[in-house]
Order: sequence, then C-alpha cells, then structure tokens
Amino acid sequence: MTPHTPSFAGIKGRALFSLACAGVLTSPGLMAAQPAATQDKKEDVMTVVGETAQADLSATDGYQPLSSSTATLTSMPLLDIPQVVNTVSDKVLEDQHVTTLDEALYNVANVVQTNTLGGTQDAFTRRGFGANRDGSVMTNGLRTVLPRSFNAATSRVEVLKGPSSTLYGILDPGGLINVITKRPEQTFGGSLSGTSSSFGGGSGQFDVTGPIDGTPLAFRLIGEYQNEDYWRNFGNNRSSFIAPSLAWFGEDATVNLSWSHRDYHVPFDRGTIFDLNTGQAVKVDPKVRFDEPFNITDGKSDLAQLNAEYRLNSAWTARVDYSYSQDKYSDNQARVMAYDAKTGNLTRRVDATQGSTQKMHAARADLQGNVVIGGMYNEILSGIAYENYDLLRTDMIRCKNVKGFNIYSPVYGTLDKCTTVSAADSDQRIQQESYAAYVQDALYLTDRWIAVTGVRYQYYTQYAGKGRPFQENTDSADRKWTPKAGLVYKLTPSVSLFGNYSQAFMPQSSVASYIGDLPPEESTAWELGAKFELFRGVTANIALFDIHKRNVLYNEQIGGETIAKTAGKVRSRGVEVDLAGALTENLSVIASYGYTDARVTDDPDYAGKPLPNVPKHTGSLFLTYDIHNVWNSNTLTFGAGGHGVSRRSGTNGADYYLPGYAVADAFAAYRLKLQYPVTLQVNVKNLFDKTYYTSSIATNNLGNQIGDPREVQFTVKMDF
Repeated sequence: MTPHTPSFAGIKGRALFSLACAGVLTSPGLMAAQPAATQDKKEDVMTVVGETAQADLSATDGYQPLSSSTATLTSMPLLDIPQVVNTVSDKVLEDQHVTTLDEALYNVANVVQTNTLGGTQDAFTRRGFGANRDGSVMTNGLRTVLPRSFNAATSRVEVLKGPSSTLYGILDPGGLINVITKRPEQTFGGSLSGTSSSFGGGSGQFDVTGPIDGTPLAFRLIGEYQNEDYWRNFGNNRSSFIAPSLAWFGEDATVNLSWSHRDYHVPFDRGTIFDLNTGQAVKVDPKVRFDEPFNITDGKSDLAQLNAEYRLNSAWTARVDYSYSQDKYSDNQARVMAYDAKTGNLTRRVDATQGSTQKMHAARADLQGNVVIGGMYNEILSGIAYENYDLLRTDMIRCKNVKGFNIYSPVYGTLDKCTTVSAADSDQRIQQESYAAYVQDALYLTDRWIAVTGVRYQYYTQYAGKGRPFQENTDSADRKWTPKAGLVYKLTPSVSLFGNYSQAFMPQSSVASYIGDLPPEESTAWELGAKFELFRGVTANIALFDIHKRNVLYNEQIGGETIAKTAGKVRSRGVEVDLAGALTENLSVIASYGYTDARVTDDPDYAGKPLPNVPKHTGSLFLTYDIHNVWNSNTLTFGAGGHGVSRRSGTNGADYYLPGYAVADAFAAYRLKLQYPVTLQVNVKNLFDKTYYTSSIATNNLGNQIGDPREVQFTVKMDF
C-alpha cells in the first residue's frame, strides 16, 4: 500500500471533514441537506485550508508524526484513528544514525527482538506475539520475504499496534511493522555520505532524485555499499544495495515503479550459551564465538513494487498496489548441540542450508470514497487482495555430532564444511495462497464521535512438507471472517479517547515439522486509550490492551528433532505510552514505555509460563538540542538517550531468563551552511560498553544473541 499524504495533514486537531472536504463540498445538494453545525465546520475547515494551502505537508514534522495511512489505508489524522500507530520519523533515523530495523524499533514501546535465525533475519515480538518470517514486517504496506527490510531507501518506520487482519490478512495479533520507502521527487536534490566504524571498515551511500525535463516523470536512484568487520573475534558484514525508482505525475493519476536489489554476506552467529545451573551466560569474553569461520550466510534479495492511484472524481479514488519479492541464500554453520557445564566442552554439528528460495506476490486493489450519506461524512474503503507465498529449501546438510571444542580454550578449524545431504530433511516446501475482500467505513457521527468498522473475508490454501521422497505434512484450506470495530471521542481538538475490538488469525505452518490438522491460531483483542497533541508540537498516546489467543504454535527440540505443538490459550495484556515531537523550537524528544504480561493460560506443560523473549517492561528516551547560528549560520545538534528492557524468559518453559539491561547512546552533528551543505556527525552507540543479550532462540539455552558493544561511527554527508 502506497503511503498517501493527507490533503490537509497540517491542520492538526480538526475533528470533521479535515481530510476530504473537497469530496463533500462540490455538491450543493449535499451541502443543503446537512445540519448547520456540519456546514459551519466545513466553512471553518475551508478557511484554514486557504491559509495553509502552500504549506509543505507530510506525514512527519521533525520527530513528530502527523498522519499515517497504515492503520486505515486512508488519510485520517492520527487523533481520529481508534488504534495506536507509532512513527519513527526520518529525522529520528538520521540523528540516531539507524542502520537496522532493530535500532529503529528501540524507540517504540512493547516491540522487541526475538529469534533472528543467527542474526540474519528481522524478527520481533509486538505486544508479546511474533516470530521470524511471520509476515509482520512489510514494505509500503505489502508483505515481502526480505530478510532485512531496513536499508538506505527507508524514509520512516510505522508500527500499527494490535490485530490488523481486517485490512492486512494473515497476521499475529500484536501488530505490524511498515517500512515506508523514499519516492521520486519533482525537485532535484540528493546526498552523498560515508561512514567509518570503530569496528573496522564502514559504508557509503548516495541518493539522487529529480524530474526528467520535458516529461511528467521523476526519478530516484539510491545506493549503498557496506564492508565492515564483525565485532566478535571473526566475521565480516559485506553488502551492496541499489534502488532505482520512477514516478509519473498526471492531473488525476500518479504511478510509482520501484525496484531494489541487495547482495549480502553476513555472519551466521547464534551468540552465546546460558548455563542452566547458574541461570547466567557462560563466563567467556563476549567476543569469543563457539562456531567456525565458515558460519556465513550468502544471499541476494529483490523487491519490485508498482503503486498506482487514479482520482475518479472529487470524492472517489482508485488504487492498485503490487509487490514481488524474492530472497535466495545458502548458509553453513557449526551448530552447538550440547554443553557440558562441568568441563566447558561442546558437542557441535555441521549443518547447512543450500539453495533456499522464498518468493512472494502481494497485490491489492482499493476504492476509497469521501462521501456524505444521511447527513454524515464517511471515508469508505473497499478492496480485494491476493497473496502467493512459496518457500523451497533444497539440499539440507546434516553431519554427525562432534565433541572436542572447549569454550574456555577454543581451537578453531577442527570441523570442516559438510556435504552430506539429509534426504529426510531436504526439499522443505511451503506454499500458501490467499484471496480476500474487505470493506471499512470511517463514519463521522458528529463533530466529536467517529466510528471505524470493517470486516474481511479471506480464503486460503496451504501445502507443506519435506523429504526425498517428499512427505506431505499439511494440505489444508479454510476461510475466515475477521471483523473490527473502533470508536473515537474527540474530548477537545487536541485530545481524543478511543476504544477498539478486533480479531486476527494465522494458519499453522512449518517447513520442517509435521503440522497435520493443527487448527489455526485465532485471537481477539480489546484496547482502550487516549491520544494527545501537546505543546503544538508533540504527539502522544497511552493505551491499555488485552489480547487472547488460542491454538498457539511453538516448536520444541525433542531428541534432536523439532516438534510442532500448540498451546491451548495464551494471553497478553498491558499498557504503553509513546510520545514524539518538539518540546521547544530547539528541543526534540522521542520516548516510550511499555508493560506487557504475556503468558500461557491453558496448556498441560506450560500453563502459567511467560512467553519467551517478551519482557514485562520496555522503555526508551532520546533528546536532541539544536543550536542555530553557531558560526556563520552553521548549526550544531547534539543529543543522547537510551533504551532498555526487563528480564525475559529464554525458553517456552522459562528454564532461564535473559537479564534486563539499559543501553545509552549519544551523538553530535555539525552542519556547515555551504553552497552544498556538509554535515559532520559522530554517533556513539552503547556509550558505556554494556554487555547485554537481545534475544534467544526460545527452544533451548544454546543460542542467545549478544548486543553490540560500544561503537563509534563518524559520518560525512554532503547535500545538493
């Protein structure tokens, strides 16, 4: 889904008709049929519109989010939406020098890292729910198979909290993460930048955009190259990224076509071991790895998207969005299979995935109308959607267990790459296809009351299995209705109260384990909250949520095999607070706090246990201060802050806990006002060199990701 800039996003706090008055003001008959209060509101809006018509309207202003299309796929102001949407703006990403999606989401409450498949995949829990490859990380509102969605083309990151299946289909109930990309602009401009890292090596980027003279076209070309040493005792991060895009601007239509390609060579690193006797990480220098230098993932990914919008008339707009993504990789790993706490000896096994390919087609067609029906303003959305997902892992390498590696005196090179193909594990495949239709209405009942309701009908098929000869694990089809309903009360133009009810579902799927006829995961959620616009520059929200989920899938290691099971019921409830914006003309802030109590409520083995990788507390705070006209109109910006979480269960059975942590960051940037402005920026991440652990693999104690140590980044950027 293309992010659509609202027509009057700068008119903050207007309760009625503030986004689509053009659609309802063009008909004198409709005008005459409405109450006087409604006509007065429209006249008021038109006055403000006239004053702000020349404003540079966007989804964000510095740190402050102004609007979002992620929640409703329409351009409603944030205060009118009965659901929480958090935005990490382009300015926040720049000041913090964000290079991964994990770093961006440190700024959002109740979103934390989970099993990242050896540090090669984006993986997050949202309000207690989530896993890698769960489809929750999207690009421009469409599902992809990209292992890493954050790149040089990222403009901002939006997080929609709570169940979102009504508009987005198969999803966990915790919410979704939407990476919004940069688009071609009709004014020429660009930038060049280079960054060096204290780890060794660095990266470089370029970004250029502008019109194509004599045509209604505009282009954008973004590129990045990274060659940086891994911070542990061996390894290298190497990648290249290129993203051309082309846009056509017509009187009533816009079309955007984009493509991106990434080659990557990254360490496959499952981190460290926790000793179940002590409940602590083994006492080894965090830099020491327990695998081999051949633990590497090599791959390439592509994303092509087409976004088209046509304004049928003053009230109705048609949109078509299509996305094709693919990811191909091969990896090797010396995998820890057992740990002897008395001696420090490990049992390891060489595994590999050779020839893994994922493909995803995602398409949707929407018709949106801003109309008056029965004297009340409606933002109506109807649409159809189609998705086709295909994963195939061909040769799965499995060798014998080997002893003889000691964590206290490691000797590398005792294991070689393996070529033994396990016929029983190879040709892992999952195919999922879905068709859906949905409708939503945002109904402005009065100047203060707004109701948003919707329903989706989805039919899906799923096929999965593995082995040579191929053994079918799943061959199923089902259909689901997923409704939602929300209500907003505008207490004042800058304060709104909201509540919502929604449902979500996710079919059981596993490429490696027998699923059989396990029922799909289904969930219901309730949410209450309030949204505020403070100091005319800060957007804030507070929300309380209660999510209940049944038939939850989890994996267990039993005798070296991964077994899929379902927990009877799981519950997640909590509260979160987020705010972002400008406290003064010079001081900006983004901050969050979240509390989540997520646990199994009905299961013979795990009832009462907390969900793995889900902390009860998350928090973040980042402040920046601008000093203008330091010398010759130059600007100095500096800032600092931190993020942290409380302890988290490391496994489904809570056999041990990852300790809580708090990490501090700081930066300073000096912008020289030259013909081509130059910015010199220093970022210090993990300022106090804290050792901390970001996630576990959740099935045992043998794989726990270690957070990066202190890193100093120096960036030089020139804008033109």
